[in-house]
Amino acid sequence: MAAGNVYFISGIDTGVGKTVVTGLMARWLRASGHDVITVKMVQTGNTGFSEDLDAHRALADMPRLSEDDLGLTAPQIFSFPSSPELAARLEGRTVDLKKIAHAVATCAAAHEVVLVEGAGGLAVPLTADTLTVDFAAAQGWPLVLVASGRLGSINHIILSLEAAKARGMSVAGVVYNWCPDADPVIVADTFAVTRRALERLGFPPVIVKVSKQVRPVFSLSEVDFSPLFASLKGCSEK
Repeated sequence: MAAGNVYFISGIDTGVGKTVVTGLMARWLRASGHDVITVKMVQTGNTGFSEDLDAHRALADMPRLSEDDLGLTAPQIFSFPSSPELAARLEGRTVDLKKIAHAVATCAAAHEVVLVEGAGGLAVPLTADTLTVDFAAAQGWPLVLVASGRLGSINHIILSLEAAKARGMSVAGVVYNWCPDADPVIVADTFAVTRRALERLGFPPVIVKVSKQVRPVFSLSEVDFSPLFASLKGCSEK
């Protein structure tokens, strides 16, 4: 499978909703007739399982897969809730980047679409000398950046997009997640600034909004992810 069918989901910060968005995208792709699998690239704060991967399966209404049992969908798990580099170091280990790349490639060979969720944001260190964005860009995975309109997001959005641009990373688009405490004036302005930043940096001005109605019920009718997956057959933008 070409790398174009592997998408990397990162966020402007921790807690912005990457896991929920990844699960909802998987659910939407399945409902659109696509064979999709999700991968949690590095899970920290767990032992022996990935809570984020379990959330993907629940949100997407997916059964447990054979790749889950083989450890391919959560290839690196560390118990300390921190950056992958620190969590691995505290266990006397290092993040095995080759193992991650092999796991994703194996999943890509068996499924039409692979959604790879990162840990934290793009500048989070995986190893002492490799940031998350360095690794994802080297794999050729298009970026789906999860953002929001909360105060401070503009800075994080622009820095994230510029980091991707500097490394030659393609960007499929931004998912603009609902934030319950955000000021509506700031939300609207951040959305406009994000679109301008995408255009200025030469990325597609694709922004998918996740409304507040989605979070409690995860209703597919509220979110259309087709603009992010326009290159997939049957996913042209409506």
